[in-house]
Amino acid sequence: MYKKIIIALGVLSIFGCKNESKPKIVSEEAKEDKMEASTRKLAKFEPKEGEVLLFVGQELEAVGGLENYSDGYLDHFDTPAGWTTYTNINPGENSFGRIQEGLDGLWETHDWGDHDYNASMQLADKDYENMALAIGLQFVNHEEKVADGTHDNYINKLGDFLLSLGKRPVFLRIAYEFDGEPWNHYDQESTIKAYKRMVDMLRAKGVTNTAYVWQSTGFMSPEEGQLEAWYPGDKYVDWLGFSFFNRWEDQKMIEFARKKGKPVFIAEASPTISAADAKTTGNTIETQLSNPEQAEEAWQKWFIPFFKTIDENPDVVKAVHYINCHWDSHRMWFDNPTFKNIDSRLHLSDSISNRWKKITSNPKYIKSSKGLYDKLWNKDQ
Repeated sequence: MYKKIIIALGVLSIFGCKNESKPKIVSEEAKEDKMEASTRKLAKFEPKEGEVLLFVGQELEAVGGLENYSDGYLDHFDTPAGWTTYTNINPGENSFGRIQEGLDGLWETHDWGDHDYNASMQLADKDYENMALAIGLQFVNHEEKVADGTHDNYINKLGDFLLSLGKRPVFLRIAYEFDGEPWNHYDQESTIKAYKRMVDMLRAKGVTNTAYVWQSTGFMSPEEGQLEAWYPGDKYVDWLGFSFFNRWEDQKMIEFARKKGKPVFIAEASPTISAADAKTTGNTIETQLSNPEQAEEAWQKWFIPFFKTIDENPDVVKAVHYINCHWDSHRMWFDNPTFKNIDSRLHLSDSISNRWKKITSNPKYIKSSKGLYDKLWNKDQ
């Protein structure tokens, strides 16, 4: 979840959460949308109904499986279908002491405040074979330059990187959390133009192994009209995404996706629970999965709703990304009201780990396998 955020304001987006599940009245229109979604043509790399691609992220420490990063998800659990990394097109921006160069973390190890990233190191390691890759790409403060062609050289370099991956499926989250105020503050018109320009250029370059993901925060655009205003158009979007933090009840993306006939990627998810003063501060309560009491509260108030959302929407929710992060050890989050007291590493809790393993052992959760690429590259794509 690499973000060039405004620390003083932090993630005020987590305000006013209610974590209790409520019964929902399903309208006839919603039922019809759900039926249409279950019979639509599958999108690029979309598994069949009832199956879910399991991703984990986000930086080297969290994912693990490497010589110098050997206490992450891959070192304690079955290898998931894919992993997530992050990069940027915002050269010259200062991110927690690092001056960004553009496309940071794809070829060399870089730390912009959220620990180390290096996608090429992961791609070269055998533990990452037969895994799809999701990339969160941001260009905060540079949307106009991406839109008008000033940054075309970065798009071309990204295209070369994607082409080098051959048949490895990639999910590119362009301007992820586009509606995320105040940490992203994207200009709407320029961001839409930038998104379209990038997709057009990558397609013209011959990139075919990439699905384009349009990801909202999930709660900052609570009305359909607000989401529609940001939408680049069906031609440019393969998947719709949203973030699953403690405002999970406010998301409208699942129903929006049904109306658009697109699958949903829960593109960022990590256990966060609003504090009592969240409406005015954005604070979440301390959640250290190494603490048994806090881990159990996280299970009841976050994990159960997370899996319930997946189970109740098998027609559209087809991929999820769990952020297995030691948030409060990374300087990017020291003063952030949402993540400053969060450690979401699953292996720290036997109770969480056992339940996670039991649920994700269900065949509906797609993991790494020798046939994964063939499965995702179906005949309709």
